[in-house]
Amino acid sequence: MHIGVDEAGKGPVLGPMVAAAVRGDPDALPDGIADSKRLAPERREELAAELRERDDISVGVAFVEPETIDDPETDMNLLTVRAQVEAAAEVAVDADELVCDAGDVSESRFGRRVREGLAEAGVSVAVRAQHRADDEHAIVGAASIVAKVERDRRVEAIADEYGEVGSGYPSDGTTREFLREYVRDHGILPDCARKSWSTCADLVAAHEQSSLGDF
Repeated sequence: MHIGVDEAGKGPVLGPMVAAAVRGDPDALPDGIADSKRLAPERREELAAELRERDDISVGVAFVEPETIDDPETDMNLLTVRAQVEAAAEVAVDADELVCDAGDVSESRFGRRVREGLAEAGVSVAVRAQHRADDEHAIVGAASIVAKVERDRRVEAIADEYGEVGSGYPSDGTTREFLREYVRDHGILPDCARKSWSTCADLVAAHEQSSLGDF
């Protein structure tokens, strides 16, 4: 069987990174599978639900929370490997063929790390890592859809708790305004924020150097 693995939320300043693995026959995947970024949210939801409902398809998911991302003893490349390994280990069987979206400039290094991580988890699989694999391999596109849907659900949960937070990306003005107002009102960052990101560090520094009225 084939396994596709991808992640969503590597770059946002809010919420977790989510990795997903989908195991199945690439030729038997639902129609319309594509890179999640090219699908409307409603269509992603429909496809993710169908993938989870199918008896001939298995899905694994792993979450990397902000506090783990902020750990100075690690980095995003290593965390991406760990997340992909955790998601794939939920569904992988010895002798499966796994294709993953490379989260490193070196495809071979990333693939080797994923293969070694799965071996440590007790599963021996062939691993191929490739940049933009979600565009070229439907099974990886399926994983990207699941990861994106799970990530979006977590952002919705953050919004339910805090109010409008935008997409969670540093380039999103709504996200930046949410963080600015939160720091102004509370003097600290919310638990959902990746405090080590420069966006957060800059806001905290600005708050500390100015009066509340000027912030």
